[in-house]
Order: sequence, then structure tokens, then C-alpha cells
Amino acid sequence: MRLVPLDIDRDLGLVHAWVTHPRSHFWGMQDAGPDRVRAEYRRIAENPHHHAWLGLDDDGTPLFLAETYDPAHSELAAHYPVRPGDLGMHVLVAPPTTPRSGVTSAVMRTVLDFCFADPRVERVVVEPDVRNAAIARKNAEAGFVEERQIELHDKVARLSFCTRGAYEMSTPHLSPAAIEHAHRRLIAKALAEFSHERLIEPVPDGDGYRFGELTFRARRFPLEHWVVDPHSLRGPLDALGFIAGLRETLGIPEKLLGTYLEEISATLAGAAWKHHHRRETAEELVHADFQAIEAAMTEGHPGFVANNGRIGFGLRDHEAYAPEAGRPVRLRWVAIRKSESLFVSARPEEDHYRDELGDETLDRFERKLRSEGLDPGDYRYLPVHPWQWEHKIAVTFAPDVARRAIVPLDAGLDRYRAQQSIRTFFNVDRPDRDYVKTAIAVQNMGFLRGLSPRYMRATPPINEWVAELVSGDDELRACGFGVLRERAAIGYTGDAYHRTGTSSAYTKMLAALWRESPVPMLAAGERLSTMASLLHRDRWGDALVTALIKASGQTPAGWVAAYLRAYLRPVVHCLLAHDLAFMPHGENLILVLENHVPRRVFMKDIGEEVAVMNDRPLPPAVARIRIDVTDEIKELALFTDVFDGFLRHLAGILDVDGVLPADEFWGLVRDCVRGHAADHPALAGRLDLFRPTFRHSCLNRLQLRDTLQMVDLTDQAGSLIFAGTLDNPIAS
Repeated sequence: MRLVPLDIDRDLGLVHAWVTHPRSHFWGMQDAGPDRVRAEYRRIAENPHHHAWLGLDDDGTPLFLAETYDPAHSELAAHYPVRPGDLGMHVLVAPPTTPRSGVTSAVMRTVLDFCFADPRVERVVVEPDVRNAAIARKNAEAGFVEERQIELHDKVARLSFCTRGAYEMSTPHLSPAAIEHAHRRLIAKALAEFSHERLIEPVPDGDGYRFGELTFRARRFPLEHWVVDPHSLRGPLDALGFIAGLRETLGIPEKLLGTYLEEISATLAGAAWKHHHRRETAEELVHADFQAIEAAMTEGHPGFVANNGRIGFGLRDHEAYAPEAGRPVRLRWVAIRKSESLFVSARPEEDHYRDELGDETLDRFERKLRSEGLDPGDYRYLPVHPWQWEHKIAVTFAPDVARRAIVPLDAGLDRYRAQQSIRTFFNVDRPDRDYVKTAIAVQNMGFLRGLSPRYMRATPPINEWVAELVSGDDELRACGFGVLRERAAIGYTGDAYHRTGTSSAYTKMLAALWRESPVPMLAAGERLSTMASLLHRDRWGDALVTALIKASGQTPAGWVAAYLRAYLRPVVHCLLAHDLAFMPHGENLILVLENHVPRRVFMKDIGEEVAVMNDRPLPPAVARIRIDVTDEIKELALFTDVFDGFLRHLAGILDVDGVLPADEFWGLVRDCVRGHAADHPALAGRLDLFRPTFRHSCLNRLQLRDTLQMVDLTDQAGSLIFAGTLDNPIAS
């Protein structure tokens, strides 16, 4: 959102409709005609101590009206001793034309950000009508403190103040109700997933279960999947205490317990923030656009308990850069010496920069370099996450900046939105342009989210090879399966950390890659959604997938069958026909929906999370993705990554919601795999996908063993931890 000066001649119709609406009765202009409204705002425009502003949503839609004024030149001067740095403020949110959640809170933050952007302002003053209880609550959330009631010419008002410090320290999401909501859901998830991984064993207790001091109701489904009802939890609602008390049972190394608890605490804080600020209903999201859905997700990875840690982000960082905040971000750009860096792409480097930055910005960057006596021909351009520039590059790489191996340039013109993976950005100004994936030294879900320049040398060639294989396969084309290629990679290698020859977090702090956008690949009537959204429940517990099926007009079985053809069948085919495995979890898949039904999918994160599991000839640049594993491990690419990693969660939601029984769901999965076998008899026996059981690979056990780096990316199969076997839900 942003504020622009109000033009009453241009905006009269809009403002008149707003201030005379029944919801705006505290604004005091219910019976005003257009002429009176025009006269009032012309008077404000002519007053050097009073200003009116129109608030615009990020797409330019008028959303609110704000006024700022100098209290020393207002009626308030007679009621309190005005201080230097005081600024008065009024705000009116437009009457809603369509349901939107969390708008008033977002508007309040936008207006206060605007007020405090002036360094002279130390305190914001408001005087709402004492009868306006709703705005009093919003004011208190933002940090306002009521001093006393005063009588003004048109109302009895609450004279209230918000200092800069109070606003910066305001944490409206950390309320008892919001944190209880977070504790309930995290403990319910911990009970479910730790039971699934056979780390704990709740015992039957009446019509529910008991574990320690906790009692709860739960339902159990195939693959030993537990769905715990968070509202049924009775006992201490303390997720941190619950985890700490199980340290030995969970196998957390004593030296890493604090780190894991910090991830749990940060996950709680993030859940509380989402509960307070994100109020979209599942029914609203059925019709939402791609990025609105991305921002609305309230859950991270469905299997991991500590799945939203983001250790390193402060409160303001979270509000600026987290995907759920939905705020546009302009990436920072630096120039790095060609002789101390790498760039890999199938297209010329100059063409890449021209596409991403444009001639005007490129010219500005070159003039910046020349102004410092540097030759632009010696440099290439790298995008940096704003947090990474502030907290790492300008400090950890200070000598490199000082010797102009790294040259700070400027923020780019395009606005981006952070995706669920935190470090990947979608271009909202030019949606057809590439995603940008940046390095960021934030700890999240068992990894510091860096990017290795040397590791990424092979990323574009790997992506081109996979894309060629996929596009050349008749079956995959028939399913509409596609991959989003990571087409260019860049990284700085001239620092002392690289010169040591030892790989570490410090060698992964200054790099980026570009991944193609799915937007240009859409046909008329198609729209996009992250596959993770199929597991989303809103704050009231309603599931988006249930709402999608209802809106589609399809039978639940027909909808699921269409989804499995788009998602599961291509994954099975890649495995059987090419020994090619992806990491097909929810955040790595983008669904293409038509009439609310999944018709095809795009796979992403190809460079880091793809493997060829045979001895077929590979180009030298692609050889990194070959792994030598047994057929049993190959099968886990389906059993663990698809069945256990995603489909068991979806089956549980549909059964609990009364949409489709779990047994019928897994019957449809069986039919999908059998259908592929019938169409490709030569591939049917390559792997035993209908075996009675398979080894139970456990994700949380990986993170609990080493919350700093749970998997060795160079030997992911060797990092696996197993806990017995699971019954195969599609066994013949």
C-alpha cells in the first residue's frame, strides 16, 4: 500500500461515497452533500498544517483515506501540551465491496509507517470518538496509549499517543489468544508426526488418546497417519516445554537443543502472526490469484514440526520479507568483478541483464561504476536480498566492498513478492519475467538458506537437460507435465572464505539464480496455485481443497482422479521410464487449475533436487545428479516423497472433512498407478510399486539429529534415517 496526495476534484465521488457510508458515521459527515465534502477537503488543501492522503492498494486501487496534521495548529492544542515531533492522524478505511480480511490492521501499519518515515516525528496523536470501540482496539494493537478523554467541538474523544518506540515494539500478534492457537496446532502436529515416525506412542484413553499429561482426540489413517484435533487438547499447552521434556526420546543432541527450541519458538511466533493478520477464508482463496494464495499459506512443510523457523529474521524483517506479509520488495543490486565470480547461462550474459534490468537501469549502473573510476566491462550484476545486504554483505564481506570487488549499486525498479521458500521472489510488476532466487543466511527447517556459486555451475545445464528430456517424452507431454528451468546462475567467489578451499556457510552468501515464470505458459481460463495450498486450512479450520472440489462441480473422486493424472502419473512415469526422481513436495509443485480442477503441473527446484538413478550417459556438466542406489531406494522416490510426504496428508484432510474416505482416495491412487502400467506394459515391472510394505524414512528424525544441516546434499540417500516399515496403501 502507499499514500498519495488527495486530489478532491479527481477523487470527489470516491471520497463522498466513503465519508457518507453508514460504516463511516464516526467521520461526522453522514449527511454531507458533494459540495460540502469538496469544500472541506479544499480547506484542508489550503491549510499548510493539515494534509489529506489517498491510500492505494498495491495494484493502485483506492483503499483508504488518511489525514495528517500539526496538533499545535489544531483544536488539540488547548487540551494537552504539544511537543515538538507530534503529528496528528486520522484514517478511514473504504467500505468493503468484496470481503477482505486483515485490511484495517494493514492500513493502520501503512499509515503509521508513513508517519514515522519522517525522522522529525516522534509521536503520533489520535482523538477517536469514545464510542468507536473498534478503532480503539486497532490503536492499542499499534502501540497507542490512551491518556484521557477530552471534549472536542463535535465529540467526546480518547486522546491517545503512540511513540516511535512503542510502535516499533508493538506485537499485536503475540496475544494470549493467538499464541494459544499456535501452541495448540504445533503440539497437535508434534503428536501426529512424532507418532507417525514412531518416536512416541500415545495410548488409548476413553474416546481419545493420552500422552503424558496431554489428552486429545485423533483419527488414524493408512500410512500410520494421525490427524489430531487441536481443539480437543487438554493439558499443558506449552510446545517448548513439550519438546524439551522429550529431548532424550526425540534424540536431540544436547548441544543442539537450544537451536531446535529456537526454531520451534520462531515457528510459534510465525503461526501467531499469521493467525492475527491472515484472515482469508478457504472460500475466498478458491478465487484468489497465484500470489494471494502464496501469501495466505498458514503452514510450512506438512511433515516437519519445526517448519517455519527463519532464525535471523527480526520482527520488522518478518513483516517486510516473509511471504505471508505479502509486501513488495525491491532487490538490491551489486556489481561483482568478473575475474572473481562466475555466470552460467545458455544465453549471452548481456542479453540476460538487459531482459531483467532494462537498458535504462543498465545504463545507470554503468554510470555508477564509471563515477568511481571503474570499468563496467570488468563487472557483472548480481541481485541481493535486502536483508542479506544489510546483515551480511556489508559486514561479512566488508573488505571486498572496500576494494571494489563488490560494488553496491541501487535497488532495482521491479517489485517482487517472497515465495514460501523465503529466498525466492516472484516479479509482481512483470509476472512474465523470471523468479529470482537469492542467498540468505537465515536458518530455516534444518538449513542455512545459502547458495553455493560452485555448486550452481551445473544448475543451468542440468535444467536444460531435464527440460529437454521432459519435452521429448510423449507421455509427459500428454499429461501436461513441465519443468520451470533455472536458466542462469551467478555467484561471487573472490572472498577469503572461498580462498580457504573449504566449503562452509560463508561460501554460500553471495549468489543468485533465475528460474522461468509459469505465467507465460498459461492458456486462457487457466490459473496457478502452489500445490502446498491443497493442505491449507484457514484460521477457522476450513480446508481449501474441500472448497475447491465444491466450487468445481466435480465429484470428489473425479476431482482427485484429475489431480492424480496431473501430478502422480508424470512422477511415476519419470521414475519408471527414466530413473528420474524429483523432490515433488507441495512447495515444489505449481498446479495449473481450470475451473478449480488441477489439469497439469510445473515442477521446480530442479538444480538441487533432481536425481538420475541409472548409468545412462550424461553430459559432463550434468553428471552431478547421478546417484547409485538400489531399486528399493528408487521406489522410495514414490513411497516416501509422494505417498508419505504429501498424499497421506491430503487423504486425511478429505476424509476428516467428509469429502472422500481415505480408502477410496488410496484406491484412486492405485488406479492411477495401474493405469500407467496398463498403458506402458514394458515399464510395469521395473520397480515393485505394489509391494506390501516399504521402509519408513523419517524426516523429523533427520532434523532432530542435526538441526543445522539435516542432510548432506552430496549424499542425500546416505543421510536417510529409517524406522521399520509402513504398509503400502496401494499394495495389490
